[in-house]
Amino acid sequence: MDAIQKVKSISIWVFIVPFFAINACLILTTQLHFLIPGQFRIFSIFPYIDGGVSISRTARYFPAYLIFKPLMFLTSFLLIKYWIYNKEIIQQYKKGHKYIRKIFFFGIGSAIALTLHSIFLGVYFDNDFYKFFRRVIILTFIIFEITAQIYLVLTLYFLKNELSKYINLKILKIKMLLVSILVLAAIISIPLLSIGDNKFLKNAIEWDYFVGMISFYMLTFFMWKKIK
Repeated sequence: MDAIQKVKSISIWVFIVPFFAINACLILTTQLHFLIPGQFRIFSIFPYIDGGVSISRTARYFPAYLIFKPLMFLTSFLLIKYWIYNKEIIQQYKKGHKYIRKIFFFGIGSAIALTLHSIFLGVYFDNDFYKFFRRVIILTFIIFEITAQIYLVLTLYFLKNELSKYINLKILKIKMLLVSILVLAAIISIPLLSIGDNKFLKNAIEWDYFVGMISFYMLTFFMWKKIK
Protein backbone atom coordinates (compact mmCIF):
# COMPACT_ATOMS: atom_id res chain seq x y z
CA MET A 1 0.00 0.00 0.00
CA ASP A 2 1.34 3.38 -1.06
CA ALA A 3 -0.28 5.22 1.87
CA ILE A 4 1.41 2.90 4.40
CA GLN A 5 4.84 3.53 2.91
CA LYS A 6 4.21 7.29 2.94
CA VAL A 7 3.14 7.19 6.60
CA LYS A 8 6.22 5.12 7.45
CA SER A 9 8.53 7.56 5.64
CA ILE A 10 6.94 10.70 7.07
CA SER A 11 6.68 9.44 10.66
CA ILE A 12 10.42 9.19 11.30
CA TRP A 13 10.87 12.80 10.17
CA VAL A 14 8.04 13.94 12.44
CA PHE A 15 10.27 12.67 15.24
CA ILE A 16 13.69 13.76 13.96
CA VAL A 17 12.86 17.32 12.88
CA PRO A 18 11.33 18.65 16.15
CA PHE A 19 13.78 16.63 18.28
CA PHE A 20 16.68 18.25 16.43
CA ALA A 21 15.04 21.68 16.65
CA ILE A 22 14.55 21.81 20.41
CA ASN A 23 17.96 20.33 21.20
CA ALA A 24 19.78 22.53 18.69
CA CYS A 25 18.20 25.58 20.37
CA LEU A 26 19.14 24.16 23.77
CA ILE A 27 22.81 23.77 22.80
CA LEU A 28 22.84 27.20 21.19
CA THR A 29 21.52 29.00 24.28
CA THR A 30 23.47 27.03 26.90
CA GLN A 31 26.78 26.26 25.20
CA LEU A 32 27.01 28.74 22.31
CA HIS A 33 25.40 31.67 24.11
CA PHE A 34 28.03 34.09 22.76
CA LEU A 35 26.24 33.84 19.40
CA ILE A 36 23.11 35.41 20.89
CA PRO A 37 23.77 39.18 21.15
CA GLY A 38 22.45 40.93 24.23
CA GLN A 39 21.34 37.74 25.98
CA PHE A 40 22.84 36.39 29.18
CA ARG A 41 23.89 32.77 29.35
CA ILE A 42 21.31 30.20 30.33
CA PHE A 43 22.75 27.64 32.73
CA SER A 44 21.19 24.21 32.50
CA ILE A 45 22.94 20.90 32.87
CA PHE A 46 20.12 18.85 31.41
CA PRO A 47 16.61 20.38 31.36
CA TYR A 48 15.01 16.95 30.86
CA ILE A 49 15.98 16.35 34.50
CA ASP A 50 16.87 19.66 36.16
CA GLY A 51 14.24 21.80 34.41
CA GLY A 52 16.72 24.66 34.25
CA VAL A 53 15.10 26.24 31.20
CA SER A 54 11.88 25.93 29.20
CA ILE A 55 11.72 25.00 25.52
CA SER A 56 10.23 28.36 24.59
CA ARG A 57 13.01 30.28 26.36
CA THR A 58 15.70 28.47 24.39
CA ALA A 59 13.87 29.08 21.11
CA ARG A 60 12.45 32.61 21.32
CA TYR A 61 15.66 34.63 20.84
CA PHE A 62 17.74 35.38 17.75
CA PRO A 63 19.29 33.35 16.17
CA ALA A 64 17.64 30.33 17.88
CA TYR A 65 14.21 31.10 16.43
CA LEU A 66 15.74 30.89 12.94
CA ILE A 67 16.20 27.20 13.68
CA PHE A 68 13.06 26.57 15.71
CA LYS A 69 10.35 28.31 13.68
CA PRO A 70 11.14 26.91 10.19
CA LEU A 71 11.55 23.40 11.59
CA MET A 72 8.26 23.64 13.49
CA PHE A 73 6.54 24.81 10.30
CA LEU A 74 8.03 21.81 8.52
CA THR A 75 6.84 19.56 11.36
CA SER A 76 3.31 20.97 11.03
CA PHE A 77 3.32 20.26 7.30
CA LEU A 78 4.55 16.70 7.90
CA LEU A 79 1.86 16.19 10.56
CA ILE A 80 -0.85 17.24 8.13
CA LYS A 81 0.42 14.75 5.54
CA TYR A 82 0.72 12.09 8.24
CA TRP A 83 -2.93 12.37 9.31
CA ILE A 84 -4.17 12.56 5.71
CA TYR A 85 -2.40 9.31 4.80
CA ASN A 86 -3.65 7.61 7.97
CA LYS A 87 -7.16 8.59 6.96
CA GLU A 88 -6.60 6.93 3.58
CA ILE A 89 -5.36 3.72 5.23
CA ILE A 90 -8.37 3.49 7.53
CA GLN A 91 -10.82 4.28 4.75
CA GLN A 92 -9.41 1.49 2.61
CA TYR A 93 -10.07 -1.13 5.29
CA LYS A 94 -13.07 0.35 7.11
CA LYS A 95 -14.76 3.11 5.20
CA GLY A 96 -16.86 5.27 7.49
CA HIS A 97 -15.16 4.08 10.69
CA LYS A 98 -16.63 5.89 13.69
CA TYR A 99 -13.29 7.45 14.69
CA ILE A 100 -12.02 8.55 11.30
CA ARG A 101 -13.44 12.09 11.46
CA LYS A 102 -12.16 12.56 15.00
CA ILE A 103 -8.68 11.36 14.05
CA PHE A 104 -8.58 13.77 11.11
CA PHE A 105 -10.05 16.72 13.06
CA PHE A 106 -7.77 16.45 16.07
CA GLY A 107 -4.70 15.51 14.01
CA ILE A 108 -4.99 18.45 11.61
CA GLY A 109 -6.01 20.70 14.51
CA SER A 110 -2.82 19.84 16.40
CA ALA A 111 -0.73 20.77 13.35
CA ILE A 112 -2.51 24.12 13.02
CA ALA A 113 -2.02 24.84 16.74
CA LEU A 114 1.70 24.05 16.43
CA THR A 115 1.96 26.48 13.51
CA LEU A 116 0.22 29.24 15.48
CA HIS A 117 2.46 28.61 18.50
CA SER A 118 5.55 28.92 16.30
CA ILE A 119 4.30 32.14 14.70
CA PHE A 120 3.67 33.88 18.03
CA LEU A 121 6.78 32.53 19.80
CA GLY A 122 9.04 35.47 20.65
CA VAL A 123 6.36 38.04 19.82
CA TYR A 124 5.79 39.95 23.05
CA PHE A 125 2.84 42.11 24.05
CA ASP A 126 2.29 43.20 27.65
CA ASN A 127 -1.32 42.13 27.55
CA ASP A 128 -3.07 39.55 29.72
CA PHE A 129 -5.39 38.42 26.92
CA TYR A 130 -2.42 37.82 24.59
CA LYS A 131 -0.63 35.77 27.26
CA PHE A 132 -3.81 33.77 27.83
CA PHE A 133 -4.18 33.28 24.06
CA ARG A 134 -0.65 31.82 23.79
CA ARG A 135 -1.31 29.43 26.67
CA VAL A 136 -4.53 28.30 25.01
CA ILE A 137 -2.68 27.61 21.75
CA ILE A 138 -0.05 25.38 23.32
CA LEU A 139 -2.64 23.63 25.48
CA THR A 140 -4.77 23.06 22.37
CA PHE A 141 -1.79 21.53 20.57
CA ILE A 142 -1.17 19.08 23.41
CA ILE A 143 -4.81 18.08 23.88
CA PHE A 144 -5.49 17.70 20.15
CA GLU A 145 -2.26 15.77 19.57
CA ILE A 146 -2.86 13.27 22.36
CA THR A 147 -6.53 12.87 21.42
CA ALA A 148 -5.64 12.13 17.79
CA GLN A 149 -3.03 9.60 18.92
CA ILE A 150 -5.54 7.87 21.19
CA TYR A 151 -8.16 7.53 18.46
CA LEU A 152 -5.57 6.35 15.94
CA VAL A 153 -4.11 3.53 18.05
CA LEU A 154 -7.60 2.37 19.02
CA THR A 155 -8.63 2.29 15.36
CA LEU A 156 -5.50 0.46 14.24
CA TYR A 157 -5.97 -2.07 17.01
CA PHE A 158 -9.56 -2.57 15.88
CA LEU A 159 -8.22 -3.23 12.35
CA LYS A 160 -5.28 -5.36 13.48
CA ASN A 161 -6.52 -8.49 11.72
CA GLU A 162 -7.05 -6.73 8.40
CA LEU A 163 -3.62 -5.05 8.71
CA SER A 164 -1.77 -8.12 10.01
CA LYS A 165 0.45 -8.31 6.88
CA TYR A 166 1.58 -4.72 7.27
CA ILE A 167 1.66 -4.01 10.98
CA ASN A 168 3.83 -5.10 13.89
CA LEU A 169 1.32 -5.75 16.66
CA LYS A 170 3.95 -5.58 19.43
CA ILE A 171 4.94 -2.05 18.42
CA LEU A 172 1.27 -1.06 18.22
CA LYS A 173 0.81 -2.24 21.81
CA ILE A 174 3.86 -0.20 22.84
CA LYS A 175 2.27 2.84 21.16
CA MET A 176 -0.90 2.20 23.16
CA LEU A 177 1.19 2.00 26.34
CA LEU A 178 2.99 5.25 25.47
CA VAL A 179 -0.28 7.10 24.89
CA SER A 180 -1.66 5.74 28.17
CA ILE A 181 1.44 6.99 30.01
CA LEU A 182 1.10 10.43 28.39
CA VAL A 183 -2.55 10.68 29.45
CA LEU A 184 -1.72 9.55 33.00
CA ALA A 185 1.23 11.95 33.18
CA ALA A 186 -1.01 14.84 32.13
CA ILE A 187 -3.59 13.99 34.79
CA ILE A 188 -0.92 13.76 37.50
CA SER A 189 0.95 16.88 36.36
CA ILE A 190 -2.00 19.29 36.43
CA PRO A 191 -2.41 19.40 40.25
CA LEU A 192 1.38 19.32 40.79
CA LEU A 193 1.94 22.34 38.57
CA SER A 194 -0.93 24.31 40.11
CA ILE A 195 0.54 24.13 43.63
CA GLY A 196 3.20 26.68 44.54
CA ASP A 197 6.15 27.80 42.41
CA ASN A 198 7.13 24.70 40.45
CA LYS A 199 9.00 26.36 37.59
CA PHE A 200 11.77 23.77 37.39
CA LEU A 201 9.35 20.85 37.61
CA LYS A 202 7.17 22.46 34.95
CA ASN A 203 10.14 22.90 32.62
CA ALA A 204 11.34 19.32 33.08
CA ILE A 205 7.85 17.96 32.40
CA GLU A 206 7.61 20.16 29.29
CA TRP A 207 10.81 18.71 27.78
CA ASP A 208 10.01 15.11 28.68
CA TYR A 209 6.38 15.33 27.61
CA PHE A 210 7.20 16.83 24.23
CA VAL A 211 9.72 14.09 23.49
CA GLY A 212 7.15 11.54 24.65
CA MET A 213 4.60 12.90 22.18
CA ILE A 214 6.94 12.85 19.19
CA SER A 215 8.22 9.39 20.15
CA PHE A 216 4.78 8.19 19.04
CA TYR A 217 5.91 8.89 15.48
CA MET A 218 9.23 7.12 15.88
CA LEU A 219 7.28 4.04 16.97
CA THR A 220 5.05 4.46 13.90
CA PHE A 221 8.13 4.06 11.70
CA PHE A 222 8.95 0.72 13.33
CA MET A 223 5.33 -0.41 13.53
CA TRP A 224 4.68 -0.51 9.79
CA LYS A 225 6.45 -3.38 8.08
CA LYS A 226 8.44 -2.74 4.94
CA ILE A 227 6.39 -3.81 1.96
CA LYS A 228 8.48 -5.65 -0.64
